[in-house]
Amino acid sequence: MPSLKQILECLLLTAGSAVEMERLSSVFPEVGPSEIRNALNELQQEYLERNAGIMLVNVANGYQIRTRPEYAEWIKRFLKPQPQKLSQAAMETLAIVAYRQPIMRSEIEFIRGVDSGAVLRQLLERRLVRIAGRKNVAGRPLIYATGKRFLEVFGLKDIKDLPRLKEIEDASPGQATSDMEQMRKILTENA
Repeated sequence: MPSLKQILECLLLTAGSAVEMERLSSVFPEVGPSEIRNALNELQQEYLERNAGIMLVNVANGYQIRTRPEYAEWIKRFLKPQPQKLSQAAMETLAIVAYRQPIMRSEIEFIRGVDSGAVLRQLLERRLVRIAGRKNVAGRPLIYATGKRFLEVFGLKDIKDLPRLKEIEDASPGQATSDMEQMRKILTENA
């Protein structure tokens, strides 16, 4: 019979995205969440101790097995991925949604000064933004927030882990990534 740790490893490898503790607990009704966390911690430690090419990370309020960043060059050579960069308009919109969520499309357009419908659709398709509901005002417009995929892409455990605007402003150009530098500019110009 496989161990809990082995089963968890298989589930996380096949999931394709971060898996929340509630979902893992539903697979093991006879095992408590603390036992599952202990098994995940042991698995994480094993990867570290043997300097494995993969690691277990706590991201997007869940757990995910990822490749180690230092092997990205070889993975790119193997997969030959097509770059999926976001346009300036998409970065602006994403930064606004991330820092001002939940937010209506009209508020985004007021900050940006241009129509944002097409950009929002693109971000929705990429699952970086989600529809969080409807605002309780006349017309009941949709409100937007970041999605789970946003947390995964930016390596955040929770939306609270986003850098504060002050931290972004204080970062020297050498410290900030290009995406974060773009976000800094967008947010400081529209604050």
